[in-house]
Amino acid sequence: MGMLCAVSFNRYGRLYYLDPGEFSPQVGDRVLVPTDDGPEVAECVWAAQWVSEDTDSFPKVAGLAGDDDLRRDELLRKRKAEAKVAAKKLIKAHELPMKVVAVDHVLDQAGSGGPRTTIYFTAPHRVDFRSLVRDLGATLHCRVELRQLSARDSARVQGGIGSCGRDLCCATFLTDFEPVTIRMAKDQDLPLNPLRISGACGRLMCCLKYEHPLYARFQADAPSVGTRVTTPVGDGRVVAHSVPKDEVVVRMDADGSRCSCSRASVCGPRQAYEGRERSDAEGTGSA
Repeated sequence: MGMLCAVSFNRYGRLYYLDPGEFSPQVGDRVLVPTDDGPEVAECVWAAQWVSEDTDSFPKVAGLAGDDDLRRDELLRKRKAEAKVAAKKLIKAHELPMKVVAVDHVLDQAGSGGPRTTIYFTAPHRVDFRSLVRDLGATLHCRVELRQLSARDSARVQGGIGSCGRDLCCATFLTDFEPVTIRMAKDQDLPLNPLRISGACGRLMCCLKYEHPLYARFQADAPSVGTRVTTPVGDGRVVAHSVPKDEVVVRMDADGSRCSCSRASVCGPRQAYEGRERSDAEGTGSA
């Protein structure tokens, strides 16, 4: 049990949850968030409130942003914008197949080794950007690093709206990417159309993994389509599955009608019957 607030570094950007500690930030307040490069200014978008989760592992708000912090944040944003414009111009001049995704800048601080600009980009293959780095360093008058992002990381950084109408999972709450395979789409009887099962990054949607364990458990116990089963209303043959309802659709032998039965009502008696058969066979064999 503890208190949490949510902040964002950019409007409509990813939310970060912090322990407000001794502070009580309200919506719209600017707060200081601890990062590897020192405290950075973020906007509170969800006021501090009590939650049922344990908050000991969450970082704490470093304080409310003052005038000096706001001026420093404005300077950072200006440097980032300048670096992004310069990078796009030089990439075009060098005729490199690169696309700038995001820019990060660190001001000259004690022990930081001087100002540093990090430019994140995407490219269809590995790019030799050594000459580009030299020109960027001369233009921006600071140390420059270029980092190539994968398609999924690019979508996380840029953000966007998914086919479900909500913000991208990778840009809101996902902390790492777990493997997603086409088999997961097949197990869920989804259309294998790349346009239907691909996300904004062009890769398989991360949400294909959310319900896959449910389908895997269902298919492990439920009779497959075409199997003859005994239901509470008579015998029949399985013609379809309804995984969200945990039911199977059975066509009855008596009149050809279809009925939906819970998986337990169809699987339980048959499994018990097969178990008794195996027990009887083992007993006969031992005798």
